[in-house]
Amino acid sequence: MNAFPRFVLHNEILSKISTPSRNYAYFLSSNHRRKYCAVTLSLSTKPAEETLVVVGGGAAGMYGAIRAKTVAPDLNVFVIEKGKPLSKVRISGGGRCNVTNGYCVDNVILAGNYPRGNKELRGSFFNMHGPTDTMSWFSDRGVQLKTEVDGRVFPISNSSSTIIDCLMSEAKNRGVVLQTGKAVTSVSTTACGKFSIKIEKRTVNYVEYIEANYVMIATGSSEQGYKLAAQLGHSIVKPVPSLFTFKIDDFQLVELSGVTFPKVRAKLKLETVQKSIPEYTQVGPMLVTHWGFSGPVILRLSAWGARELSDSDYKGSLVVDFVPDLHIEDVKAFLVQHKNKFAKQRVINSFPSELGLVKRFWRYILEYEDLVGDLLWASISNNLLIAIASRLKNCCFRVKGKGQFKDEFVTAGGVPLSEISLNTMQSRVKSHLFFAGEVLNVDGVTGGFNFQNAWSGGYIAGTSIGNLTTTAYLKEEAA
Repeated sequence: MNAFPRFVLHNEILSKISTPSRNYAYFLSSNHRRKYCAVTLSLSTKPAEETLVVVGGGAAGMYGAIRAKTVAPDLNVFVIEKGKPLSKVRISGGGRCNVTNGYCVDNVILAGNYPRGNKELRGSFFNMHGPTDTMSWFSDRGVQLKTEVDGRVFPISNSSSTIIDCLMSEAKNRGVVLQTGKAVTSVSTTACGKFSIKIEKRTVNYVEYIEANYVMIATGSSEQGYKLAAQLGHSIVKPVPSLFTFKIDDFQLVELSGVTFPKVRAKLKLETVQKSIPEYTQVGPMLVTHWGFSGPVILRLSAWGARELSDSDYKGSLVVDFVPDLHIEDVKAFLVQHKNKFAKQRVINSFPSELGLVKRFWRYILEYEDLVGDLLWASISNNLLIAIASRLKNCCFRVKGKGQFKDEFVTAGGVPLSEISLNTMQSRVKSHLFFAGEVLNVDGVTGGFNFQNAWSGGYIAGTSIGNLTTTAYLKEEAA
C-alpha cells in the first residue's frame, strides 16, 4: 500500500497554472506531517522541446551539460547533484586543480597514461576533445593557465576556485539548471521510450518523478552511478581503489619521513594465488612518509597494479633503485674513489656526491650493513662496498597495505568501455543513455589525466546529445 496520500488535479485547475514551457514535477502535501505525494505533470507547450537530466555535478557532468546546452540552446538541461557540485575539482592538486596535462599531444602516448582504457582511448576519443582543446576552452573564458615542468596544467591563480567559478558561470549563462542536495535513486524507461527518473531528498521525505529524453550518468566513483547503470541493463566491473600510497613494513623508515628522492626506479612484485601476474615498474619522484612511500612513482604503480593489489590484499614487495641513472659498476667505482680520497673520514659523515643522496638516507643504508659508529672509510672492505652499491641499486621493502591519497581518490572499475560507443559516449545497451567520467572503467595516473578523461567524455556526450536534439527539432519542423 502506498504511504503517500492520493490527489487528483482536474483540468480546470491545471488551466489556471501559469508555467514556462518545460516538464516539471509538482508536489502536494497533506495535513499529515512529513508525508508527501509526487505527481508528475507534463506542461510543455512545445512538442519538440526535449529534456536532458545529468546525474552528477562533477567535472564530467557539468562540462557535458554545458556542451549539450551550447549545441542545443532549446534543450532543457538539469544537473542533479546529491552533494556539492565540483567537489573533487575543489580539492584536486592540493586545491590548485590540475586541469590537464600539456605535454601529451600524441594520442597513443596520452592513452598510455590510463591503466584502464589505454587501448580503447588511442582512437578518436582525444581527437574530438583533447588537452589542447581543454586548455583553449578555459582560456577562451578568461582562465589563464600555466604548464609546469612535469606537464601538469594549473590556473595561474593557483586556486581551484578559478576553474569552479568558470564552470558555474558558464552553466548559468547557458541556462543549465543545477539542483543540489538531491539524489537520483532509480531510472527506468517508459512505454514511449523516455526515461522515468526518481529523485529523493531523504532529509525531508521529498520524492519527485521527472521524465527525460536523455540521461547522462556522470557520478564519478559513487555507488549511485553503478546502481543506475545496472538498472538500465549495464554490467559493472568491480570497483577497487586506485592512486594510493604504500604502507611499508620497516620501522626505520620513520626516521626518513619527509625525504624526497627526485628520481627512483621502483618495481612492484605482488603476492597472489594467480600463477602468472605481471610486475610493474615506474620511474619518477618518490617521497618517504611516516607510514611508507608516496609520490608520483608510487601512485602510478598503485594505479597500474590496482586490481592485482586488491586481489593480493595489498601485500607484496617493492624493489627500489635509488640511483637509476647509474650502472652498478659506476656506483662501485664512485665508492672506491671516495674511500681512497677520504680514507681517514668517518663513513657516516661523508659519501660520494655523485650519488645524489641525503645524509639521513646514507645513514639508513649504512645501518642495514651494520656500518654505524666511528668506522673510517679506510676500514671498509671491497665486499662491503659491493654490498652498499647493491643495496642502492636493489633495495627491497615489504608492502603491508595501502594508505590514502586524499587529494585525488580514483577508482578502477565501473561500466565496461565495450558497452558504450566512445565516438558518442552513448550506451550500446540503452538508446539515449550516455556516460562520462570515472563511472566508466577508465582511470588515469596522476598529472591531470583523470580530469582530461572527464572533459573529453563530457564534451563528446554533450555534443552527441545536442546533435540528437537538433535533429529531432528539424524533423518536428519538417513534419
